[in-house]
Amino acid sequence: MGKFTVPDKVLFVCTGSKCAKRGGKDMFKTAKRYAKSASEDIEVIRIECTDRCDWAPVCTFSPGNIWLKEYSEKDVLKLLLAKD
Repeated sequence: MGKFTVPDKVLFVCTGSKCAKRGGKDMFKTAKRYAKSASEDIEVIRIECTDRCDWAPVCTFSPGNIWLKEYSEKDVLKLLLAKD
């Protein structure tokens, strides 16, 4: 049995239909690329729907239970780059 690891940071990116059209799908790809080269252990998880379509695109970030709505790529990368 392998070792169970807990990442330092987790980004959940909604890629449901409205979020995907408004940049969620591209943000998921960008964040995945960033996470591969990051010095910290960052996990990026695609989720289908947060039921917050009026504020698309939506993502959430842990630790901190931070939610972003109508975000830009710069907003998300700033969170991923932030040191605790």
